[in-house]
Order: sequence, then C-alpha cells, then structure tokens
Amino acid sequence: MLTDTRGRPLRDLRISITDRCNFRCTYCMPKSVFDRDYQFLPRAELLTFEEIDRVTGLFAQLGVQKLRVTGGEPLLRRGVEDLIGRLSAIEGIDDLALTTNGSLLARKAEGLAAAGLKRATVSLDAVDEETFARMNDVGFDLKTVLEGIEAAAAAGLKPVKINAVVQRGVNDNTIVDLAGHFRNTGHIVRFIEFMDVGNANGWRLNDVVSAREIHDAINDSWPLEPAEPTHRGEVASRYRYVDGGGEIGIISSVTAPFCGDCTRLRLSAEGKLYTCLFAHEGFDLRAMLRGGSADLEIIEALEALWRARADRYSEIRSEVTVALPKVEMSYIGG
Repeated sequence: MLTDTRGRPLRDLRISITDRCNFRCTYCMPKSVFDRDYQFLPRAELLTFEEIDRVTGLFAQLGVQKLRVTGGEPLLRRGVEDLIGRLSAIEGIDDLALTTNGSLLARKAEGLAAAGLKRATVSLDAVDEETFARMNDVGFDLKTVLEGIEAAAAAGLKPVKINAVVQRGVNDNTIVDLAGHFRNTGHIVRFIEFMDVGNANGWRLNDVVSAREIHDAINDSWPLEPAEPTHRGEVASRYRYVDGGGEIGIISSVTAPFCGDCTRLRLSAEGKLYTCLFAHEGFDLRAMLRGGSADLEIIEALEALWRARADRYSEIRSEVTVALPKVEMSYIGG
C-alpha cells in the first residue's frame, strides 16, 4: 500500500477538467476577481481526455479506487460524456462521481449515467430563490437546478448529494429550510463550513458557522443521531434523522479538521497535482505527459510525490497560514 509520511493511503483522485464556470459564487469565484477580463486557461493548456485517461490508469495501479470529476463547472467541457466513458472502463476504479452546480444536469444526467457515471453531487447553497440568486451572483434560477437533481436521481445517479457552503449572515438562516426540503427524498444534504480555500473569497473566521451550530439548528427541528462512516477518509460526519427521514452530512474542516484521514489527491485542469486543497503550488504532471515520459517514469514520480506528502493545513490553520498564497477552489475543484 502506498502511504504518505502520516500513514495515509492514496485512494481518491479529484480531476478538474475546466477552470471555467457559469456561476460566480461569492465564496469561490467572486466577480471582483473573475470578471469579464479574467483570462481562463486556453484549451491547448487543458489536459486532453486521452491524457486524463492515461494518468488515471496509472493512478489506479497505485491504489486509487475513487474518482471525482470536477471543475470549475465540469459540464461546460465539451464531450464530458466521452471522458466519463473512458474513466469508467479503467480497471480498479470502483466509484466514479461528478460535482456540478446543476445548471446543465437536467439535460445531461441520462447521458452521463449511460457513459458510466455512478453518482452526482450538486452544489446548492439555498432553496430560497433570493438567497440562491444572490450567492450564485448571476441570477440563475433555482428551478433548473432542482430539476437537475431529480433528473440525476431518475437516471440512477444516486443517492444525489447536495453540497451547501454555510456562511454567517449570508445563508445560515436557511439551513433548516434546506434540510427540510430534501428530507424523505433519498437525497443527502451535506453542510460545509466556509473554508479559506484560495485567497479570492475574503474568508474570515467570524463568517464560519460551526458544525455544532449547523447540527443543533437541524436537530432542534428533527432530532438527529450519529451514523457510522461508510469508509476511511470520509469527509462528512453522518447523521440520521431519528424518525427515518433520511440523513445529512456536516463537513467541519475548520472547527474539527480531518487531515489525519485525508486520502485525496487533486489534478488541476492543466495537469498540476496538488496534495492538499490548501496548497499553493502543484507538481507539473502535464510536462511529463507531453514530454515523452514512459509510464514507469510517471508512476515513480507519483509514488515519490505521495510518499513525501505531509500536508495538514486544517490542523495548523492560523492567521499566518490563512494569509499565505493558495490555489483557488475553482482551479482544483474543491
């Protein structure tokens, strides 16, 4: 088993296939930074599907079992179904998921499922029209995203998980409404503490609504009980509704870090590998892929990268580390 300096195995690979998005969520791609003049990556700099397929096969040989396709908004990448088909055919990959803002999911869910996608996660921070429009900051309508969630479930991409980033004074007053909307549907809402990913989102500790606060707000309406993790490295603490109404998850990277069980590696859209969500520089894998490196050379480089990994940003978060340059979430997919 390939492990890092803290004994953590490599199990999960998150693959960003574009740095573009049609939303401007304030905690991820605020308009103040990602405006009309912002220069996104030229297509020639993005990894091709053939390159992604090749490197994922090598990762599978090193123990990767779970893949998550991300962005930006991955459904903006033309031919994404072709990529899903390639990845689903790789031996050793047991789970293939995709994270999306849901804007294009209703029209693409069936094709994605047919190509081999197993699960879909939809980023949705509120089921209140006004709050949702304010947070996506492009006035996108809530109905289309909700239709996408139902289309994903109908296509068999379930359980559909809904990721909601909670910010104090922004959408913390909608926590219970969001939980209630998806109770008894089979979908799982995962509430995420607002994190200091990148440097563009203006993160402040005072804006973080803690996992305990989120839990208590929901528990006051519908009593919760803890549920066991489904696997090592699971990022969300699971809770079931006592009355059988389903479950929720809470991701507490700020107030209860889980670095000790992190089994994830991230591949950016133009081929850089990041060993931590809060990293400031990555390993240039594209240079090896396009420079003629043999598979064995690449595998040896990947092994060395993981064995040297010592990241534990959330455990050591401080005023000093928060101010350090970090890669933006839209660049490596969260």
